[in-house]
Amino acid sequence: MIEKVMDLEINKETVREVTEHIGRAIYEEDTQRAKQSLEYMTMPKAPKTPKKMTLYIMTDGAAVNTRVEDENGSTWRENKTVMVFTDKDMIKRKDGSHIITRKEYAAYIGRAEEFRKYVWDLAVRNGYGQIERVVLIADGATWIRNMCNELFPDAVQILDLYHLKENVYSYAKHMFKQDASKYVPWSEALNAKLEKGYVDEVLSALPKSEKLPANVVNLRTYLENNRQKMNYPKYKKLGFFVGSGAIESANKVILQRRLKQSGMRWSVLGAQYVLALRCKVESGLWDKVAKRFCA
Repeated sequence: MIEKVMDLEINKETVREVTEHIGRAIYEEDTQRAKQSLEYMTMPKAPKTPKKMTLYIMTDGAAVNTRVEDENGSTWRENKTVMVFTDKDMIKRKDGSHIITRKEYAAYIGRAEEFRKYVWDLAVRNGYGQIERVVLIADGATWIRNMCNELFPDAVQILDLYHLKENVYSYAKHMFKQDASKYVPWSEALNAKLEKGYVDEVLSALPKSEKLPANVVNLRTYLENNRQKMNYPKYKKLGFFVGSGAIESANKVILQRRLKQSGMRWSVLGAQYVLALRCKVESGLWDKVAKRFCA
């Protein structure tokens, strides 16, 4: 772009060095602030009358290919992304879908124990403690469940309906040996019951114990672990989202579009610095945050 617009040639190594320098500065500033925020559980003083809004927190993981092997010989690392927005940051379309007009992201390649400080910091800076209702939507992963129980015990936690349906189909394909004439109607019937809130009825129809391959979810355990997050009729009546499509889209925008192009492999920190930049751009904070470091 620089060459086309300004007729200037810049060495690719220079581009990389500048990008990593600014990305590192932003990442280190975010990390220091998040560390202090969680260490002191920093939160604005709760108002007498909380804002009548809903704060949404969504989080998910997606893999990025690195140049470093782990103890199992894999070069893939999980990047964890969190996004927050409120119900006032949305425009409703005529077809019932929504456009989220303002949201903020954070991303971290590493363990959940470290990631939690970024989640806490992002939530507090976007109104946690000041807003009437907090809704947390995720796919039911154990690390997400544990983190959210610790950080946001007052939140309404919702199991993403679309992940739930995917897991039902995955289980059914194994159970019916990939016979679509059997697993499709079985899955559709089960999903219809779960969406209506008939969790106990579904559980009673599943085996109490069974041996499954590592790549097939134990549906009974999955439902039991998340049964308090599946009251979809109530959530819909309250006007809550029940799907995490927004965070799935965030994974594509923040990570995949930039870091998972053909043949790409990264140093872990190099990927982290680019993710820090991507989060500022997609959060609409480039002018507010990144230009300070460019200057």
